[in-house]
Amino acid sequence: MKNIIIFGAPGAGKGTQSERLIAEYNLAHISTGDVLRAEIKADTELGRTASGYINEGKLVPDELIINMFEKVLDSLENGVTGVIFDGFPRTIPQAEALDELLTKRGEKVDTVIGLEVDEEELIERIVLRGQTSGRADDNKETAKKRLDTYNNQTLPLKEYYVRQGKYAAINGVGTIDNIFSDIKKAIN
Repeated sequence: MKNIIIFGAPGAGKGTQSERLIAEYNLAHISTGDVLRAEIKADTELGRTASGYINEGKLVPDELIINMFEKVLDSLENGVTGVIFDGFPRTIPQAEALDELLTKRGEKVDTVIGLEVDEEELIERIVLRGQTSGRADDNKETAKKRLDTYNNQTLPLKEYYVRQGKYAAINGVGTIDNIFSDIKKAIN
């Protein structure tokens, strides 16, 4: 199995590039944001708890996310050639827990694709996405909070994966096709 993490700040293009990776490499896609939004829409206990954190621009606690991901991994169908993790892990404890979950399955993280985009561009993208998608959390104020949270809590993961030799820095500004071409080079 090929396990890939797509890493970057909110608005970096993780979802857009994930779709292309899924098609190119026949991967299962596990998106923290999609799973959490589905839980919120279904008004589950996890969804209600997560909504409170998300609306404040904070990360959902590690324990909730780790338990959720373990269930999702357990539910994958046989024949899946790999997984793209989109928005997970977001903290070093989550990364360590993912390493442990994969090791128990005889697997590992193969590559971490780091989409690197400057903060001004990220805020523009998030606000534009909110205008077109209707996502209530995609506004300038919440975007700034989410970027602060990312910089303080998630960005340290970059060094974690650099030390493991798994981090591939990708310039996340440019055409979608050019960015994807750079991602494929890093994976192959």
